[in-house]
Amino acid sequence: MCEKASLHKMTNITPETRVMMMRSVDKTCYRRQILAALAVSLGPFAAGLSKGYMSPAIASMQDSKPSNGSFTVDDQQASWIASLSFLGALVGGIIGGMTMRLGRRAVLLAAALPYTLTWLTTALASSVNMLAAVSFCGGVLLCCITMITQVYVTEIALPEIRGCLSSVLKILNYIGILISYSVGAYLNWYHLALVVATAPVLLFLALLFIPETPSSLLLRGKEEKAAEALQWLRGPEADIRQELATIRTNILASKQYHDSRTSKIKVLFSKRLTRPVLITCGLMFFQKFTGAHVFSFYAVPLFKKTFKIMNPHGGAIAIGVVQLLASCLSGMLIDHVGRLPLLLVSGVMMSMALAGFGSYLYYDDILRSPTDITQDVGSYDWIPLICVLTFTIAFSLGISPIASLLIGELFPLDYRSIGSALATSFGHLCGFLSIKTKADFQSLIGLHGLFWLYAGISVLGLLFVVLFVPETKGREIDEMDPRYVESLCINR
Repeated sequence: MCEKASLHKMTNITPETRVMMMRSVDKTCYRRQILAALAVSLGPFAAGLSKGYMSPAIASMQDSKPSNGSFTVDDQQASWIASLSFLGALVGGIIGGMTMRLGRRAVLLAAALPYTLTWLTTALASSVNMLAAVSFCGGVLLCCITMITQVYVTEIALPEIRGCLSSVLKILNYIGILISYSVGAYLNWYHLALVVATAPVLLFLALLFIPETPSSLLLRGKEEKAAEALQWLRGPEADIRQELATIRTNILASKQYHDSRTSKIKVLFSKRLTRPVLITCGLMFFQKFTGAHVFSFYAVPLFKKTFKIMNPHGGAIAIGVVQLLASCLSGMLIDHVGRLPLLLVSGVMMSMALAGFGSYLYYDDILRSPTDITQDVGSYDWIPLICVLTFTIAFSLGISPIASLLIGELFPLDYRSIGSALATSFGHLCGFLSIKTKADFQSLIGLHGLFWLYAGISVLGLLFVVLFVPETKGREIDEMDPRYVESLCINR
């Protein structure tokens, strides 16, 4: 029970300080926020299942012999199947941004069951073209789900646990990847698609028991429902009047700022939008072009080429386990250590791991003579595995969860829909280009050259973080104040 009486007797503190003191006294008000975050995290869980699906599914499609209407795929066809989901996500980011103002929860409900339908269609696909088309449609729906779940958690969570709850989304995402890797070692691609189809149904059912975000309701003028939603999230004993008034005041201030300083034509050029867009899009670029999706989508085929003795499926499962553990660690550290330290550590470790992996491939492909093959041919399998696992830890610890978190943190409420759409769509465009060009770059500069290229991009990403990314640990969500966003610069 909230111990508010003694706090209200204090007359020499500001209302904002009183709210923060009340939060520090009552930890039970976190409970329902955690439940709501777990409910919407079934969206990232479904995304993880679909991301992990590609690696064993592509291996299954390439290994199986055509029979009874089945088919096989080559490397170029596999790259289209894997990458078209990102191209669909590019469209989904735009659609999600346009529809987000209708309500965060409402859009999630509308997208969940159709996403299940895409996976049922995948299981029944009879051609590569059909798989590619369904991959595109699934990407549209999945992007809407993942983008809006991040915004939902950002808007309902108190600052003290916002980073941790955002990491829960990544944890469930990695659990989904691990399940797909593990089950995919035993199931064909069409049976695995049926497993993935169950997650969106669970998301739809969970959404029935949680409220819309108070910020979204107030933005649409539904004050009574906003008060009910905020009361549910903070607990029946919590005093929500100050927080509700703050959100309401911020919305009015935002509208006045918007009316006085910008027209609709100039929205895209407002500093309140352009600076967060540049920062989040920059992080999305470096997140997608450092090889993470190559390891996720091509883990089994990649390990088949690099491992001499070890089981490729075992290597993929090891990636899934490490991703999960690293995301849990990130969830514990992100609100204590801060965003920037984790990003810096992540950048250094990723660069070293990618360079090491490329160097091993160079030695294995170029320098090692065929006459060197001896009884200990598989004695060096641990080297590429260690490099991949180190990269996975670094990626899951830093840039993977933090890039998504900053999309929700840096944009003011009135720009959050369009800003999230721009950053998310750009990220998926980068993901499409990264996956689709993997086979082309590999044939041009070799597999070792591809990972050296990723290492160089990772170093540039580290410089980008040092120069441009602000620290947001412990900050209230800046719903409207233009001064904060306009102050984003090197001098923090």
